[in-house]
This record gives sequence, C-alpha cells and structure tokens, in this order.
Amino acid sequence: MRHNLMETKKLIELLGEKLSSFIVKADKMPNNDLLILIKKESLLSVMDTLKNDLELKFNVLMNHLGVDYTESFAVIYNLYSFKLKKKVTVKAYMEHENPEVDSIESVFKGVNWFERETYDLLGIRFRGHSNLKRLLLPSDWEGHPLRKDYIYPEEYNGLILKREENCK
Repeated sequence: MRHNLMETKKLIELLGEKLSSFIVKADKMPNNDLLILIKKESLLSVMDTLKNDLELKFNVLMNHLGVDYTESFAVIYNLYSFKLKKKVTVKAYMEHENPEVDSIESVFKGVNWFERETYDLLGIRFRGHSNLKRLLLPSDWEGHPLRKDYIYPEEYNGLILKREENCK
C-alpha cells in the first residue's frame, strides 16, 4: 500500500511539472487513483499531454461523462496508463449558461459517441467535434433531458408522455 502511495505522490509531482499551468488541483482518491481538476480551456492540451507524453502514456480512454451540478456543468474523463499501471480522472467545470469545451476527438478518436451522448442528454457542446448531433433522441427533440432544469414534454409527435408521480 505504501509503495502505491509513493507512486501516486510521484505521479502528482510529474503531472505538476508537465501540466502546472493547466491544473487547478490534483488529489489522490481513496482508491489511490488520481483526480486532476483542470481549466476547461486547457482540456485538449492536457489530454494530448496525458496520452502522448512518453513518461505518462495515459493512452486508454476508459470513460467520459458529463454532470449537471445545477449551477455549473463538468466533463469527466477516465484514462488508464498501462505503462504506469495507473488511472487518472480528468475533470473540467464550465458555466451553466454556456456549456462548451473543446472536443478531444483529435486525441482520442473513440470519444466521438461519448461526446455526442453528452451533447444529446446534457447540451454540453464540444467545439471541433466532427459530427456533433443527437445520438439517442430524435433530431427534432427539444431540450436535453438530463439537465436538472429540464421540463419534460407532455407529448411528442402525438404520443402522450406520461410520467408516473413516483418518478419525479
């Protein structure tokens, strides 16, 4: 356990050297993985460095998701490095009024549908995405249903969309 703790501390130092101007905060999570909070403007640069830096090689994108925190949004990426045998979670916040960040599709091609799903359900826009359009909902659907302020329609194209009271 102590050995992993030292490796994690060393990795935090290494990330600090390489990404200090982009990182807002770096923490060890309870499972000994890393969480780095970054400036949203630096997302593309950070992801490129994490993937392509020869000392890091976080070249496996495990997951991507968006979160509505009511007053802000966040995008979260989980990466893995086989070289270091470590996971890192990258998180960037953005304002609720204009949820937009750079797409990381140029770095991780497989993020295409993840970003489309996040756009479809939360309305977070990804600048530079090759095909940013709805993925799960019909193209004429109004709004983004995973937003906390979303008001569900009572009908769609003549279909009654009744919500059960206990589902609110």
